[in-house]
Amino acid sequence: MPIFEYKAIDAENKVKRGIIDADTTRDARLKLKKERLFVTDIREAKARRRGPIRIRGVTGVETPNKLRTEQVAAVTRQMASLLQAGIPLAEALRMIIEQAPDKRIESAFREIREKVTQGMPFGDAVLQHPAYFTDLYSNMVKAGESSGSLDKVLVRVAGFLQAQTRLKNKVGAALIYPSIMACVGVIVVAVLMTFVVPRVTQLLKGRGQDLPLPTHVLISVSNFLVDYWLLVLIGLLLLSIGFQLFVNSDKGGLVWDRFKLRLPVFGDLMKKQAMARFSTTLATLLRSGVPALQAIAATKNVVDNKVLQNALQGVHDRVVEGTDIATPMKLSGAFPPTISYMVGVGEQAGNLEEMLERIAGTYDEEVDLATQKLTSVIEPVIIVLLAVVVAGIVVAIVMPLLQLQRA
Repeated sequence: MPIFEYKAIDAENKVKRGIIDADTTRDARLKLKKERLFVTDIREAKARRRGPIRIRGVTGVETPNKLRTEQVAAVTRQMASLLQAGIPLAEALRMIIEQAPDKRIESAFREIREKVTQGMPFGDAVLQHPAYFTDLYSNMVKAGESSGSLDKVLVRVAGFLQAQTRLKNKVGAALIYPSIMACVGVIVVAVLMTFVVPRVTQLLKGRGQDLPLPTHVLISVSNFLVDYWLLVLIGLLLLSIGFQLFVNSDKGGLVWDRFKLRLPVFGDLMKKQAMARFSTTLATLLRSGVPALQAIAATKNVVDNKVLQNALQGVHDRVVEGTDIATPMKLSGAFPPTISYMVGVGEQAGNLEEMLERIAGTYDEEVDLATQKLTSVIEPVIIVLLAVVVAGIVVAIVMPLLQLQRA
């Protein structure tokens, strides 16, 4: 159904702008007239073309970003409240449309509401908009619809999305200050090498004295950066593109993800973050009524590490053959023994969801500690590296000056 943008005047003579879905312009005017709006301008909204987002080697598929995830979490919680108040799904969607945070998500929910009113399940309708909703979201909604507890499931979905956002923000926030320090340090060194050092070394050369080796090295590096800075930038760009292509390949991505997990401090943080995400996701899916096999498959796509994804695929295949979850987890070697043991205990006791939630809570706290540890290690390392580089530049400049004074 086409979507129209309109400008109208309401009963209080106030100008109102918005969008509405209708078959024709005439139908749109009639709908607005019933809402006591006098239309002054109306036209069909044209879809804005946006370039494809490339993620993990997949092109042309737009996936949720941080902002969209936060918007979906807020809207999902509002929808759950409306359903808990006894409001039908179609009417709840209409209310969501009226208070949507922006036009794009409003347009998405209009199309979802149209599909739902035509008889399509809500879980299938959301999959028509992968820019906002993932397979995991759809699976949980489908489970809620089949069990008749959609409102409760939506509350869990909203909480899950917000928890995932907080988990990502912890690491990102911790790396902001070290990243700023590194960028400032690189800029300072670049300025010294391209502007300050050439002037000083030119004065030293003019005196005709023999320059020490550190000064010769400094002059060579400085001249190279001044003369070939464009080639340096192009080389860095090509290196970045080549690295991205390597990481986006299946084998390259596996090698890179395995390397990240083996890094000191940083690898420990990445693994704990992945374990927290795995436990939270699987627990939420199982709590929502999603079958175990389907939950493991959906969780595999949430864990952003190919080593762990391959391990979960192996767990999924073994469970299909009839084994439990804990045994293949332990045999994979990708999961800490504690997690495998607790999952096994949860399976035997019949409270796997509760056990996974405990694991998630434990690893969430460990992510905080690991983040603080990473920050405490990175900051002094960056400071020492910058101090060594700047000190080397100063020494290379000062040495010929000291020689000149002795002479």
